[in-house]
Amino acid sequence: MSENASTNELTSQYTAQVTADLERNTKEQERLSAEITALQEQLAALERDHGVLVSIQQAIDSAPAPLRTAEPVGAVEPAGSVTVPAPRKKSAVASGARKRVQPKKAAAQPSRSAEKPAARKRAAAKKDTAKNDGTKKDTAQKETAQKETAQKEAPKTAQPTLVELVRGHLAQQSEPRSAAEIATSLGETHPERSVKITVIRTTLEGLVAKAQAQRTKQGSSVFYTAADASEAKAPAQAEKETATADA
Repeated sequence: MSENASTNELTSQYTAQVTADLERNTKEQERLSAEITALQEQLAALERDHGVLVSIQQAIDSAPAPLRTAEPVGAVEPAGSVTVPAPRKKSAVASGARKRVQPKKAAAQPSRSAEKPAARKRAAAKKDTAKNDGTKKDTAQKETAQKETAQKEAPKTAQPTLVELVRGHLAQQSEPRSAAEIATSLGETHPERSVKITVIRTTLEGLVAKAQAQRTKQGSSVFYTAADASEAKAPAQAEKETATADA
């Protein structure tokens, strides 16, 4: 009996919950449908207003311009109001004045014609001076550009080679130096050149091979010093002797 009572209670609870949800759903549908109908009515009113405004605008654009009121055809002025202009008479004074003015104009024309060649000569002289000034400026600019290029190229041609830099650095040192130390010192003294440790080490080994530098080891580190003058001269003499023998 207790099991039947519990199942009946559950079914009654589910039934009440479902009915409440159905009522809530129905009310929400009604609310949304009412809002939709109201919005549709507003949209229809706006569309009607839009059509009316468009028709008014078209009527305004196509309206012709107002015509001016013309005088009625066949209107006759009252008698006595018509004024007939009097005939012009050529006076002797006016004719005499015209005759006097004409010689003056004829006398003024030669002076203008004489002024034209002078003005042309002045314009030609101005053009010549302008051309001369332009050529002078161009030559001066070319000379300055050549001087600047010569000044820029002069340091490039006068720069020593990396071998000369390494040899001179070793000659200035009183203690053995490693390749890393030589690379850092040369990079500080010559920042315009890209000094790498691998290139410095290769250069040092080339100097050692030519007996222009000495190599010493201290543990796993390798140090380099400048060769003595006598040792540096020996390979040079040997090279000269081989060159003469080959000749």
